[in-house]
Amino acid sequence: MNAAVTGLPNERAVPPQPQPQPRRAVLPEAAPEAVPETVLDAVPEAVVPVDVVGCAVLSPAGTGLAALAAALAGVQASAGVGPVAAHHTNGSGEVAEVDGTLGAVGGRPPLAVRPVAGFDPAAVLGAKGLSRLTRTDRLAMSACTMALAEAGAGAEAGAGPAPERTGVVLGTAMGSSGAQSAFLRDTFVQDLPYLVNPSAFPGTLMNSAAGKTAIKHGLTGVNATVSGGPPAALHALRYARTALVGGRASLLLAGGVEEVSPQSARAWQLSGALRPGAPLAEGCAVFALRPADPGAEATGRRPLGRLLACETGYADPVRDVLGVGRRLAACVRTALARSGLAPEDVAIVAAGAGGRRGWAAVEERALRRVFPALATPIPSTAPTTAPRRLRVDLALGETYGASAALQLAAVLAHWQDPATPADGERVAVVTSIGPDGCVGCLAVTRP
Repeated sequence: MNAAVTGLPNERAVPPQPQPQPRRAVLPEAAPEAVPETVLDAVPEAVVPVDVVGCAVLSPAGTGLAALAAALAGVQASAGVGPVAAHHTNGSGEVAEVDGTLGAVGGRPPLAVRPVAGFDPAAVLGAKGLSRLTRTDRLAMSACTMALAEAGAGAEAGAGPAPERTGVVLGTAMGSSGAQSAFLRDTFVQDLPYLVNPSAFPGTLMNSAAGKTAIKHGLTGVNATVSGGPPAALHALRYARTALVGGRASLLLAGGVEEVSPQSARAWQLSGALRPGAPLAEGCAVFALRPADPGAEATGRRPLGRLLACETGYADPVRDVLGVGRRLAACVRTALARSGLAPEDVAIVAAGAGGRRGWAAVEERALRRVFPALATPIPSTAPTTAPRRLRVDLALGETYGASAALQLAAVLAHWQDPATPADGERVAVVTSIGPDGCVGCLAVTRP
């Protein structure tokens, strides 16, 4: 993409150009009772599966899958959990209070904020150098460290993957919003010539967490960071699966991370983009992925889950916002077809847009295209074949760039819950939809 740059020495004068007026998508407020059929994306090609052999979760529910399962059970019992009060440090090591609620401002109502509960990065990473890490660095590095340890716990002594065959692939919205905002502010308020702290600059980079994780553990394999809004983790998982299937890695740590900073919380509040009453949250989920091993169960190394097709797409929300829903429905159908599954096989749906104003209706339209039984009124006395819904947004809040990763973690947590029948609900789909029109779907099965 070519960009016009002005204000540089010896540049050619460019006449001012008329600026286009900003366009906004008009979102529906409710999903219809019936919607037309959706077609597949071209001719589906069979997918090569990938196993989840380790998982680390840091969320407002706490650390681990068990805490997340308990939060999901609480949603089913009481329609959600309350905001969690906490504080954390920003990229400069100073305490930045996020006390559970931001007061009303600019005509906007108060905003509930849910940081990660009980998070102690020093217990995982050690205290040395911790003050130089951003909130995003701490979350992602801690989760990657825990996932790597879990993946190695079931391996035979000395049989772990070589460092050059192990890598990190993370999805995020933009990296550390707190570090970026603080650094940008310094360029305005510090004395000339812009006396910013150079040691704070690395934390402003989007790939800071993935790079520092690789350095800490000596991993020299694939290392990538994908920015993609709510579907960011799906892009990362798709990237990781491609690398594993292509033989470019033996083990990859893939997932999504999103921090809550005072700056991002205030921006969300002023934007009015959250549905009324929806809290803002942060979190991180990282999965240790290997190529699928058909004999894993026979040797007692049963994976947590098996990732099948991961499809992504795009539709212009300004031109036709309902077209975004149709594009998502096509992704879901294609993912199921490539996985050798039918909509009737799906027992769990983990949708991601419930916390964002208007987009929940668009996502609901898409899901009803593929799963018409979801239109059945709840509660209903009539028998239904509708998939179970996992409302991760009610359990945790709006986690944006980490949402898709936490949705997948919620599916794994549900399967690990002793209350879940071992022989049922073996197929799940994770869906995500972004305000820019990017959509995605992941099919996952319980081995």
